[in-house]
Amino acid sequence: MRTVRRLHQLVEPIHLVAYFAEEPDEALLALGLRNTWDAYFAGRAAPLGRVPAAVVDAIFYNFAPGEVARHIPRIWDLTTPEQAIAARQEGCVAALRRSLGDMSSIARAAELATKAAVSAPMQGRPLYAALRALPLPAEPLARLWHAATLLREHRGDGHNAALVAAGIGGTEAHVLHALSEGMRAEQFGRVHHLPAQQLAAVVDGMRARGLVDGDGLLSDVGRKTKDNLEALTDDLAEPAYTVLTPVEVEQLIADLEPIAARLNGGGSQER
Repeated sequence: MRTVRRLHQLVEPIHLVAYFAEEPDEALLALGLRNTWDAYFAGRAAPLGRVPAAVVDAIFYNFAPGEVARHIPRIWDLTTPEQAIAARQEGCVAALRRSLGDMSSIARAAELATKAAVSAPMQGRPLYAALRALPLPAEPLARLWHAATLLREHRGDGHNAALVAAGIGGTEAHVLHALSEGMRAEQFGRVHHLPAQQLAAVVDGMRARGLVDGDGLLSDVGRKTKDNLEALTDDLAEPAYTVLTPVEVEQLIADLEPIAARLNGGGSQER
């Protein structure tokens, strides 16, 4: 496995407390937001400021038509981007503290992850650039979560670029991922709520392009497309880590492994 992919696997659980732990939702809902999806869009889109739904839809890329507009800009009538940024960080740090306690690897992991996170190129990466404009937290656990979020969204912006270059639409990206995991599109959580006719039309379009076979499964072309997308995403994420020496990369991996293991074992990703 490439080092950049391994680092992604170790960084991702730290960021994901934003979506799978109770504390971030609770902190955001306390601002007057109506539901979990309000909290999602307020927390993740807040660094972009009060931009129209179309801008968030373009940057988040893979939401079905109309989903973003059900929350943005309405959420900004209930709270402010600045309040959402603070609440999200507060909730995520609380979730991490509950799960990790005072693990000895946190401070060093935070510094090395931050060194990488603030050195990556911003060109063509709008969400990452918006996050880079925020001040760096001083407290180690907050700094670690912020660095993980920077690295994750830097990779995500690159992944969107890879999808666009391959001609894979937002809903198609979900279908491609579901099928690559051996799951039917209608079983996948991010698209199973879509009207059956709408989802079937997406799958039919992918079948016409040779990505899906006659049984509704991933074709050889589809599998190769998915593999190429992931490889290109790795290529585009790699520059974030070139500032680290080989020794620092090894140390970061060693420090992140027990953190990711604790989080993947349950902890702050339980709801």
